[in-house]
Amino acid sequence: MNLPASPPALDRNWALVAAGAVLGCVAIGAVFALAVLLEPMGAATGWSRAGLSAAMTLAFLSMGVAGFGWGLLSDRIGPRAVALAGSLLLGLACVLASRAGNLLQFQFAYGVLLGAAAAAFFAPVIAATAAAFERRRNLAISLVSAGVGVAPMTLSPLVAWLISQYDWRTTLLIVGALAWALTLPAVWFVRAAPPPTPRRRRRPRPARRRRPWRRRCARAPSSCWDWRSSPAAPRTRDRSSTPSATPSAAACR
Repeated sequence: MNLPASPPALDRNWALVAAGAVLGCVAIGAVFALAVLLEPMGAATGWSRAGLSAAMTLAFLSMGVAGFGWGLLSDRIGPRAVALAGSLLLGLACVLASRAGNLLQFQFAYGVLLGAAAAAFFAPVIAATAAAFERRRNLAISLVSAGVGVAPMTLSPLVAWLISQYDWRTTLLIVGALAWALTLPAVWFVRAAPPPTPRRRRRPRPARRRRPWRRRCARAPSSCWDWRSSPAAPRTRDRSSTPSATPSAAACR
């Protein structure tokens, strides 16, 4: 017989959900910030608009390919170490992109490195969230994914304001420092769920064997043989008369 299952305490790990939303928001917001920087960068460097837009295409391709590697690495070293590596790489990619001397360097830093860094926040964090929640798992995963949806509405206006105050290199440098400031503290709350404790089971009691009525009647006392079971017996019992040989059904039950 199984004991009643106690409510899982891991369903209260909402700090992991908030950290996952912040990580996804900052990473995707840094990728979509290129849409704000296209015109100022093209005017300052003379790079083509198609070449600058190719950096975002490379970012999404790198994000898809690097996701497999981050997922395999998360199974070995845990989601926190993967998220930490992605956080460091995210800020480093923005800093290197701000110091790019030509278009190829910018495409490598902003496209390949930034896309690989953003991929480190998806598979490990969502897998850790799914393992940490049991009853409200769908709600927790949807809240983590909501950080990706609000990314263009949060970081893009900030980048637009920064580009009006500074040049594009300083803007990317500030975005890299801001990425470190927001993602590094959030990495602390990303942790793998502990393994479930096995439930204790009680040993089933052996079923009692019912004895046949013949054996019970054979072991019953002499009162089992009732004279009233005989249809020809008188109502008043005669002490000298012998008891009936027919067993009583009420006494043998």
